[in-house]
Amino acid sequence: MTIDLSCAAVDRSHTAESTPPTQFPSGSFCAQTRIAHDADEQARNLHGWSQTYDQLTAGRFVGSITELFLDHMQVFCETTSHTLRQTCEIRSDAYWFGIPTYRDDSGRIDANVIAGDALACRPGGVEFELITPQGFEIFGVVVTGEVLRRYAAEVEQIGLSDHVLSNEVVPIGLDHKARLCASLQQVLDHGAASLSPLSAFARNNLQAAVLAALFDPGALTSSEPIAIPTRPRRQWIVAEARDYVLANRERAVSVPELCERLHVSRRTLQYCFQDVLGMAPATYLRTIRLNGARRDLCDAWREPRSVQDVAAAWGFWHLSQFATDYRKLFGVRPSDTLKAAISASTRAETNVAVSIA
Repeated sequence: MTIDLSCAAVDRSHTAESTPPTQFPSGSFCAQTRIAHDADEQARNLHGWSQTYDQLTAGRFVGSITELFLDHMQVFCETTSHTLRQTCEIRSDAYWFGIPTYRDDSGRIDANVIAGDALACRPGGVEFELITPQGFEIFGVVVTGEVLRRYAAEVEQIGLSDHVLSNEVVPIGLDHKARLCASLQQVLDHGAASLSPLSAFARNNLQAAVLAALFDPGALTSSEPIAIPTRPRRQWIVAEARDYVLANRERAVSVPELCERLHVSRRTLQYCFQDVLGMAPATYLRTIRLNGARRDLCDAWREPRSVQDVAAAWGFWHLSQFATDYRKLFGVRPSDTLKAAISASTRAETNVAVSIA
């Protein structure tokens, strides 16, 4: 079974641009930041919402919204300087998840306190009220219901809990909340750093990353127990994942794609990797590609190649992020590895020449 690329999975080709059915305003597929000095202006700056902001505390208002539209998803971060009463409503065929960044005084939704370990959730077509404190920051995700449910069924291989999604406040735990906020910030940073509109491949990858962050570790899902494979099966799954990633080294294989390829749920894949390797699948997939890139850099004296050439050959299309990840793993920059390899080759050639002479 192949997951529809327009829903959650990853585009198989990063070279050919496609134009999927646009359900959210595409803009330029780059993150944009807007600053407001009036609460009403702030409300208008968040696109696709029907809402009114009332400022409840005195002083000059300052707010910001950084938002990124993907094909079936809106991701944003909003900051507001003063206490506000907000009446909000999103499109009828979508769900909104609001994740305040603070542990304390995270505001209220329909008179329910959003605890420090929780997120807020509302379906579309239903007006709700938010009371947000001074100096407030919140990440938001709006995703179409069809995409949310299909991702749950085809990648997580579980059914969404309608009971959970009908609650205004969903506890997810402090650690999960921190990881979720960090993931959403990375998505926005990625969209802001792009000098050109994001490709279909990049947009699908980002959508899958956001959905995976929302579902980890199962706060939005039913409580069905995970089917634990036998140890030989767990080892086979990890080995097959590694072989598949190496066979497709020129692009970043995602966890949802691996789930589809290996016919396992993301929770099962996560369990197998933690049991066999002691790390998350995404971490391992990135690590083996970084190791492959390092080997190619060490062998670059055989065939002259730049750092960018090697990075692209291993599916790293953002050179600065590649350099950051490489240095974090190996303690040196990729350019240092390349220079050392070339220097070692030159010294070896010189020694051979001297010995012959």
